[in-house]
Amino acid sequence: MSQQISRRDFLKLAGVGAATTAVLTGCGPASRYVTRAPYIKMPEYTYNGLSTFYATTCRECSAGCGLVIRTMQGRAIKVEGNPDHPVNLGKTCARGQATLHGLYNPDRITDPIQRVARGSEGGTKMDWDAAIGIVADALSKNKPDEIAFLVGMAPDHLFDLVADLAKTIGAPAPVRYGALGMFEARTTLVKAAEETFGQTGLPFFDIGGADLVISFGANFLETWLSPVAQTREFSKMRRGQKNKRGYLVQFESRMSQTGAKADEWIPITPGTEAMVALAIGRLIVEARGLALPPAFANVDVNGVVEASGVTLDALNRVAGLFSLYDRPLVIPGGGALGLSNGLQTAEAALALNALAGNFGKDGGVFISPTNPLADQYHRPASGREMQDFIQRMVDGKIKVLFVHGVNPLFELPKKLGFGGATKYVPQIISFATFPDETAMEADYVFPDHHGLESWGYQKIATGSASSVLSGAQPVIVPFFNTKSTVDVLLAAAQKAGGALASAFPFKDEVEFMDSKLASLLNVDGFFSAPEINTFAAYFQQYGGWWKTTDNRIAPSSADVLNRSFKADAAQFDGQGDFFFVPFVSPILGEAGANKPWLQEVPDPTTTIMWNTWVEINPATADKLGIEDNDVVRVVSDYGEVEVSVYKYPAIRPDTIAMPFGQGHTAYGQFAQGRGANPADLFGPSVNEAGDLAFGSLKVRIEKTNKKRQLSRLEGVLGVYGFDSK
Repeated sequence: MSQQISRRDFLKLAGVGAATTAVLTGCGPASRYVTRAPYIKMPEYTYNGLSTFYATTCRECSAGCGLVIRTMQGRAIKVEGNPDHPVNLGKTCARGQATLHGLYNPDRITDPIQRVARGSEGGTKMDWDAAIGIVADALSKNKPDEIAFLVGMAPDHLFDLVADLAKTIGAPAPVRYGALGMFEARTTLVKAAEETFGQTGLPFFDIGGADLVISFGANFLETWLSPVAQTREFSKMRRGQKNKRGYLVQFESRMSQTGAKADEWIPITPGTEAMVALAIGRLIVEARGLALPPAFANVDVNGVVEASGVTLDALNRVAGLFSLYDRPLVIPGGGALGLSNGLQTAEAALALNALAGNFGKDGGVFISPTNPLADQYHRPASGREMQDFIQRMVDGKIKVLFVHGVNPLFELPKKLGFGGATKYVPQIISFATFPDETAMEADYVFPDHHGLESWGYQKIATGSASSVLSGAQPVIVPFFNTKSTVDVLLAAAQKAGGALASAFPFKDEVEFMDSKLASLLNVDGFFSAPEINTFAAYFQQYGGWWKTTDNRIAPSSADVLNRSFKADAAQFDGQGDFFFVPFVSPILGEAGANKPWLQEVPDPTTTIMWNTWVEINPATADKLGIEDNDVVRVVSDYGEVEVSVYKYPAIRPDTIAMPFGQGHTAYGQFAQGRGANPADLFGPSVNEAGDLAFGSLKVRIEKTNKKRQLSRLEGVLGVYGFDSK
């Protein structure tokens, strides 16, 4: 988009036929040469009073939902879901709708800067030639093993470039991390699949094809894995098949929105989910009069009742549902997997699915489709892997750190020590779009475009039965003096010269993308094309490429029930009186706090806005002499936070809960200094798969004799009849 050309020359570049139709809506490969300026300086094909629509991909999480952005006079004015996109089929969540508040955010970083000192406000503005020179020097003047890349969970074309670049120079592979990946416990899910099926990949749970869903801590209607796709599938399950409405049972200690939608919400002692799953399996086998397989032979049902707080009647009732329904499905979610015994819970749930005989069947368990580019699924780093990464920093083994799409100073627990480790890294280069905590501690910030100003593609990990490569394109000209990180790295490679320049001869990121997309030319999919220019035009017009057939992988069920599964009691750090349950805010996610639209959206279970709260059972609060809006101090062995109380009946009396998403010390005027970050309470413990055991925590509550009114939509008397005082 750096060269201005006439519409006539533009059409010559675009060619004729379908490709021309595509580029006229800004979708074709030649459209990058057209300047789309706002208001008075508009291209000829944009008319006053008429809208232009662009298909792209949502960057607010890694689910990769397709969007259609309505623009008028060079401005993006409305977000809707792409009705053709197989992940979301035209639907969006609140975060997708609020992506415009990121685009127009007044706190965006507008120019490349060099900080006077780490942590200081602002910095000295640089031109992009100087910034590219800094990156080129960092790549060429450090030893390969002294260079590190830490990137977020999207976008994938950048990850592919960084991975190729690291391989070319002999640097360690890029590390991918995101707070949502931590709360989803993706490493644990993948490890459970490897241990149970002998196959690598992210499990796919066919909610829409099931008629009975039993969930252990899977908050699939709010934040887990691909919530828009799963909400759609849940509605399909609810409508039922053969005039039989689908049934949902939710085991969790704190009622989530998924639990609120369930037919049965069963409060369970945290850490006993594996025991309960195996006990249900034993009761099913016994009710059917079958020989007890090794998978369920070692569980003591009466002991499970005592440990879990789930009655024997409830266990028998859930076991009986397996006989009443044709397609039962059991899902282990992040809330149950982020514990010291999380891997056991995942494997126990998969064993129940093996008992149901649903592997590779409608309403059952699959391995998610391989991505269209046929490379390996790149899961986010586990807690153990992040600890190893931080130790490399402390040991002085990393001389230059590149950070993109992740904010480790906020998303990682303080106890892991990333903040202290940065002083051992001589040079930190951030590509942040917003002034988040990590960008404030970087030596240089070379701001990337906003997602709606960017090209790219996203490999879909789950949420669709077919392989999907979701496409992104700029819907408007960039507002500020920002630059694509891919273009920065490509230019730096050329400036560095030698083998690096030879390996990356691409003139811009679109040409790099085309080099990757070329592998799909002869693959059957939603569309086909004889050459890359036409293919790229279709790719941008439709918002991606996907197969039209179901290519989920059927897991191997051989010998699953012949294995002996463990159900050890979870280990908890601390001597506090309460189990601590952190959960991702369904509105803010991990990076939405800087968007006022999201701050203003009421939480679906408490209706609270603009702040953080701690949920306490009313009976427990009364016993402690605590009222709504009282400020209490929540203390773990690793940290403490002060937060206002919300008396919440749908939580166990021995459990308290806090949302993750607030508590920023930077990140702009709408996020900074608002609420508290529950990750400040987390310790370094990990489960057997290496995922952070964020739920294996006992805390205590201390009164502060302060009060802070929570902003909430419900009336001051509350919906439960108690006075907020």
